[in-house]
Parts: sequence; structure tokens; C-alpha cells
Amino acid sequence: MMDFLLAPLVYPFMVRALIASIIVGIVCGVVGSYVVLRGMAFLGDALAHSILPGVAIGYLLGKGAKGPIFWGAIVAAILASLGIGALSKQTKLREDASIGIIFAGMLALGIAIISSVRNYAVDLAHFLFGNVLAVSWGDLALIAGLGAAVIITVMAFYKEFMVMAFDPILASTLRIKADLLNYIFLAMISVTVVVSLQTVGVALAVALLITPAATAYLLANRLPAMMALSAAIGVVSGIIGLYLSYYLGVASGASIVLVATVFFLLAFVFSRKRRP
Repeated sequence: MMDFLLAPLVYPFMVRALIASIIVGIVCGVVGSYVVLRGMAFLGDALAHSILPGVAIGYLLGKGAKGPIFWGAIVAAILASLGIGALSKQTKLREDASIGIIFAGMLALGIAIISSVRNYAVDLAHFLFGNVLAVSWGDLALIAGLGAAVIITVMAFYKEFMVMAFDPILASTLRIKADLLNYIFLAMISVTVVVSLQTVGVALAVALLITPAATAYLLANRLPAMMALSAAIGVVSGIIGLYLSYYLGVASGASIVLVATVFFLLAFVFSRKRRP
């Protein structure tokens, strides 16, 4: 058994991948709890795909270097989140319509950029599905730094985000600066999506953001417990998914998300939170 557990850790890339998966699992689990409670899964999906033009432009400008790609993704995600917030506030459009417009426009822009440079199209496909095994120590430091910034933001505005999630009317009564905090919340989701980019890629980032949190929602009754359980499920899914990827030879990102999905199905079967 010990040989089974220790054999993959002989390789430094597996150690880095495990550390990255643990960080991403914690950050996605905590932020995903707010996303699930506010019913904003579609927003997470939209932001995950809206980073595509940033990834493509960063790749072209940096000629494949990871740094420009990472920062390009962050800029695109934050611009998309600010655009969604501004469109919803300045017009009478419902938020889902604003999300759909920005999401479709950014996704189309990303595909247009990728399709215009055929030589890069195959390489950029890695970012759609992630490659946690290719994380360097520099990438790991960046992921840890951004993840810490997200967790510190959650700790700083924990009560405000909680009130906005459970009772928006009470939030306005308490004179909470809902508009400003909403922009901060959207930016926080954007950074979380980019942090998970290396682990599971653009296509599966929303799964890691939503599935562990939805699983925890079925099992916990209080927000702190839900956050802790969601983070734990994200971490365990990352670790088990990486071992399955190593021994079965399947894609690491897909393996992690499939493990998280199995946890959700188990929670669905045994949870008491069912509609009568």
C-alpha cells in the first residue's frame, strides 16, 4: 500500500501537481460555496470560457511562455466580470442575459484569434483541458499567491458576502455597498477560475468550482461547514484524481472532475436534502 502511495511521489512533477491540486481544491471549494448559494453556476461557466481570448493573446505575445498566458487570462476574466456587472446595472437586462452576451462575445473572440493562427491551435488545446503535470515551481508560486489573495478577500468580506448570498434585501437595508462588493465578488470568481486553469483547464474549471460546493450543500446546513466540506472534497478529489491519472494513464483534469462527480452522486444518494 505504501509503495502504491509513494511511487508517484518519486517524480517532482507529481509533487508539484499534488500541491497545485490541494491549493486549487481549497480556493474553488470556498468561493464555489458562495457561487452555489447565489445560484450563479452559469456565471462561473461563462467566466471560465471568457478567458479564452486572454489565453490566446497571451500565448501569441509571449510566444508560448506561461507567464503572459496566465496574466492574459486574468485580464480577460476580470474584464468579462466587470462587463457583466456594468451591463446588468446600466440596462434593464436580466443578469443571465448580460452573462450570455458577454460569454458568447468573448468565446467567439477567443475562437477567432485561435483559428486565425493555425500553427498555435493544437498547442492552445492544452489550455482547454489543463495539464497539472506540467506545473513548474514558478507556476506553483503564482497559483499560491493568487489563491491566498482570494482566501484573504473572503475572510475580509465574509459577513457581507454571506448576507448578499442569503438575503439581498437585508443587504440593502444594512447599507452594505452591494454594487462594489458585487464587482469584488465577480473579480474573485475570475481569479479563482484562472487559478484552476493549469489544473483542469478552461473547459472543466467550472466543474471544480461548482461540483464540490454543490456536494457540500447537500450535506451541510451552515455556511462555514459547507465551505470546509467543499474545500475538503476539492482537495481529496484532486489527490485521488491524480493517482488515478498516474496509474490508469487518463487525462489528469478529467480524472479530478470525475472523482468530484462521484462524490456528488454519493451525496445525492445519501443526503436528506431532497424535495418532498
